[in-house]
Amino acid sequence: MGRSQSLPRGGDPRFGADADDTGCTILHVDMDAFYASVEVRRRPELRGRPVVVGGVGPRGVVSSASYEARQYGVRSAMPTSRARALCPGAVYLPPDFTAYTEASRAVMRIFRDVTPLVEPLSLDEAFLDVAGARRLFGPPAAIARLIRRRVAEEQRLTCSVGVGPSKFVAKLGSTRAKPDGLLVVPAARVLEFLHPLPVSALWGVGERSADALRRFGLRTVRDLAEAPAGLLRRAVGEASAAHLHELAWGRDPRGVSPEHVEKSIGAEVTFDIDVSDPDEIRRSLLALADKAGTRLRAAGQVGRTVSLKVRFADFRTISRSRTLAVPTDTAREMFDTAWALWEALAPGEPVRLVGVRMEGLAPAGETPQQLTLGAPERGWREAEAAADAAAARFGRSVIGPASLLSRRDTRQVEKPTRP
Repeated sequence: MGRSQSLPRGGDPRFGADADDTGCTILHVDMDAFYASVEVRRRPELRGRPVVVGGVGPRGVVSSASYEARQYGVRSAMPTSRARALCPGAVYLPPDFTAYTEASRAVMRIFRDVTPLVEPLSLDEAFLDVAGARRLFGPPAAIARLIRRRVAEEQRLTCSVGVGPSKFVAKLGSTRAKPDGLLVVPAARVLEFLHPLPVSALWGVGERSADALRRFGLRTVRDLAEAPAGLLRRAVGEASAAHLHELAWGRDPRGVSPEHVEKSIGAEVTFDIDVSDPDEIRRSLLALADKAGTRLRAAGQVGRTVSLKVRFADFRTISRSRTLAVPTDTAREMFDTAWALWEALAPGEPVRLVGVRMEGLAPAGETPQQLTLGAPERGWREAEAAADAAAARFGRSVIGPASLLSRRDTRQVEKPTRP
């Protein structure tokens, strides 16, 4: 099962998988190189090779990199062009969010088999409160081992788990357990674990904040914890100073909130070359609406407000939105609305990026959906649900976004091809 004994700072036995987990009822589970791992799972011939998932064009950005690729310095959020320079021999793949969403839902079901108190942070990580699960499954470290085993056996994926007395500490534990590891931070040893770490380990400390703290001589969490309040305020401001001081002493009172719901779902694309052709914009909006609609239905959500995002060649970014009369999860309605917003905007200059997003989300099962006057009883939603089912069986590439268009629309967006 990999490095279940994974430890920080050279194998300190105080913070191992077998350390005292008394009072450590919070788990942070983080999937390892999730997007890349899902791609390797369905392409076993890629196992052991550097794999990079992200935009494959010259303006693309890395979404996920396998650990083999990370050995070359490739990291998430890095421009793909930089990744190619560092690791030209890697396999570069475009993201398939349908596959990642399906894998995420399967993993989250494993978590919820253990406890209903699951707070997803994204597709590939979640907090769990296992206080109520101990009677059935044993102490927190044993529950962590159970989850890791089930994820490996049932999903053929690996995850790293941090076990601690708070969300902040558990997340630090999973970070230091990577990849494929388990680390317990005993409640009585939180400060021993925390204080030697760099200030950048604290939530809310980015590159600029870390530089500001270092200018005042605050390099470790211990330095920050013991700094006078006035000095800390001068370094990062009053609000951040109070927040960081609490974390530096291991104080994080937040509980696991299982009611976390995404506020919006969408997709966007950065063009390799700035685009002004309306037909190409139309095709792109159609594909983006298809992605967003698929993700909405997979999440069991509907939305009321369609938002269009446009970024120009000079990086100016604007957005326009329109609220629908009735909530929807259909790509067709999203596309129609986004295209109407584009036509009303009529930018008249090349664009670098376009995006489509659905906002004002609510659970689909709790939201009545009305038929438009004169609309057929069975229409676009049923057609798209059927496409989802076919994609789940045969792959999304079999069901393209052009299936959302009428014959008239298809003639408008498809350019003729030469024989």
